[in-house]
Amino acid sequence: MKKSGFALAAVAASALFAVTPALAQAKLRAGTLTCTGGAGVGLVLGSQKTYSCKYVSASGRHSETYSASINKIGLDIGVTDKSTIVWAVLASVDELDERALAGSYVGATADAAIGIGGGANVLVGGSNNSVVLQPLSVQGQTGLNLAVGVAELTIR
Repeated sequence: MKKSGFALAAVAASALFAVTPALAQAKLRAGTLTCTGGAGVGLVLGSQKTYSCKYVSASGRHSETYSASINKIGLDIGVTDKSTIVWAVLASVDELDERALAGSYVGATADAAIGIGGGANVLVGGSNNSVVLQPLSVQGQTGLNLAVGVAELTIR
């Protein structure tokens, strides 16, 4: 049991170090991405949850809707109700091109809930891996759940 916990921590740390170069490049806040959904059951070694998302530019003049899915690999045990995740969108420019958030993101994730809970996600990706979704996103959820590992977010 101890070995598997150390292995999961090592995988999560590796994902964090993999995203560090992109974090260094993305300095400007381009907007906010809010995703709602994600109800489901953790399948011990992973899960897949779907979300509806809305991006609003920092200036407030531009918004777009997206659908998204998060695949987690690692420890994911329990049941969660609908959750809301809010990310600051960081990029090297303050105005993103249309549909710039579409693509794949990868990084480390951890969340827990006993009744009410929360979590954190470190994700980098998008157009040419040039977009960072805030290093510690805020996630609110309800249910009974424990998850830690690597997450892949696909935004369409």
